Amino acid sequence: MSFLIPPPPLRVSREQAALTKRFLTPALDRLHSLLLRLRQGVDAYLTAELAGRYTQPYPYGCCLEITNAMAEQLQALAARRDGPAEERALRAFFRHGGEVRILWGVLREQFFQNALQIGGLYVDVSNDTVDVRKPKIQILPLEESGFALVRDAFDFATIAERYWQARVYANSVLPELAPLYPMIAVDRHGVVQIQSNAAYMLRLLGGEGFRLAEAWLAEAPAAPEAVMAALREHAPAELRRATSSGTAEAVDECRRLRAGDPPDAAWVMAMRGVFQKTPMIRLAATEAKPSRETVVYSQALMSVAAA
Repeated sequence: MSFLIPPPPLRVSREQAALTKRFLTPALDRLHSLLLRLRQGVDAYLTAELAGRYTQPYPYGCCLEITNAMAEQLQALAARRDGPAEERALRAFFRHGGEVRILWGVLREQFFQNALQIGGLYVDVSNDTVDVRKPKIQILPLEESGFALVRDAFDFATIAERYWQARVYANSVLPELAPLYPMIAVDRHGVVQIQSNAAYMLRLLGGEGFRLAEAWLAEAPAAPEAVMAALREHAPAELRRATSSGTAEAVDECRRLRAGDPPDAAWVMAMRGVFQKTPMIRLAATEAKPSRETVVYSQALMSVAAA
């Protein structure tokens, strides 16, 4: 069986809806207070752990790290038999089969978002990571949240262009990476980056035999020559093989993988390793092709999000 299992749909089962109504809905104020307390504890250690990682101070841009840390806190709470009174409703919810799930997708068709689904609730535990004046915690019924999962690469590109002011192209330059990483994004500052290392996107595009990746590669526009030249020059050595027809090779790579044994965990991790070695590249606005002085090397910033 393939390691790249397509992500589950966004839904609230009848059982989870009933458990939410029984245990969580009557205790939303206590749930909010509990999550705020847990978030304050998370802040205490992430502030130091993430110091200097981003250009702005914590919590700006730390939605993934905060969401993952809060999910760990909730898993630990679910394993406890007792605790403070404010935990009772949530522990009862978990004890009767309530579930928590990490989400990554699109909020109100405007931007990418990390959040938690607790039963039938959409819970943003990093609501202040873009604007610190906003409350740290937001809880809404999932159906009222405006949250949706990314449907395919075309959907991803639409949001990326809107949210990041980026143009997104087919990865016809590095065909070995294209089945898992079929997109090249170029933002308004000229930063070029292969996309996307979010675990959800890997499962979405790699599941079902790479058909969604293949559809994007076959139909999306090719990147400008300056972008392709920069990627060829500065990609890891193992990806610098000559390509006679990049689009055709990228599509063929999807079909080759689909025809063989399903990719296993080792293959996926190897591809992620190569991705991590592929630098972001900043193109000089005045040059058709960047020199080495105009290339900014950095480890890829697209964080690995849990699906």
